[in-house]
Amino acid sequence: MRITIPRTLLTAKACALLLLIAALSLPVAVAGFQNKVAAGVKMKLKGRITQREAETFSLQDKGGATTIVVLTDTTDVKSAKKGLGVFRRGEEYAVTSLIRGLIVEVEGSGNDRGQLVAEKIRFSESDLKTALTVESRVAPVEEANKKLAGQVEESTAIAKDAKSSAESAHARISGLDNFDEKSKVTVYFDVNSYVITPAHKAELDTLAKDALASTGYILEVTGFADPTGNASKNLELSQQRADTVVKYLAITGNVPMRRIVTPIGYGATRSGAADTAEAKRQERRVEAKLLISRGMTQ
Repeated sequence: MRITIPRTLLTAKACALLLLIAALSLPVAVAGFQNKVAAGVKMKLKGRITQREAETFSLQDKGGATTIVVLTDTTDVKSAKKGLGVFRRGEEYAVTSLIRGLIVEVEGSGNDRGQLVAEKIRFSESDLKTALTVESRVAPVEEANKKLAGQVEESTAIAKDAKSSAESAHARISGLDNFDEKSKVTVYFDVNSYVITPAHKAELDTLAKDALASTGYILEVTGFADPTGNASKNLELSQQRADTVVKYLAITGNVPMRRIVTPIGYGATRSGAADTAEAKRQERRVEAKLLISRGMTQ
């Protein structure tokens, strides 16, 4: 028995098959999956940074697909400044603001590993402000207040407690969950100053050398201020202190700027200093941490 299939049905099936083949050949972004970019293919993506690594970050688009973005020495990173006051920063620091939660637009081309090698990265400082201020409110404020109500007496212990209360928030803000701390330098500053002393420069020199001798590293730089005076001024001052350390590490220490991550300065928002001169001195600081990717230490 001979079966005759209508020509129109064959044509419809053929068209459907061709469309399926064409669709499978395109770089489709599927929610919950990693998007692969074909080598040499130019692409422009917009999404939210979900994870930072030493030379890359994970970018999740609105469809839920994740693309690995590669940073290089030639990646041009800039932010759009729109009158955000103390959140405004110099262009040279923009690459250090690529933290988890930030919405960015990336232009680049694919490499042989399916990653997107970034040529340009743009973000809004209003989005940066949102990413930072939302994440920075996760600290256990009530518990910290209880400890600062008299349970800890020595000023040095109080300052140490203030720093430890921010540790978990630091990791979340920077998105550096896959890194372990190898070493840390704490730079202290005079009142209303962001000038680094010669002694602290020597410590930063050692930190930079250790970083350059390491594999899979990132330097996290965070500024603080004591609670005295205007809150906005303290926030600005804490950022100036952090930026001064970043510039020193980059220019004098030869650390690539893309290997430095610095959230906006905390001002005195995380301060737990007692009302003593010594405790406040220990709050006027910048913490520079050398972090090593766990993938390099396991």
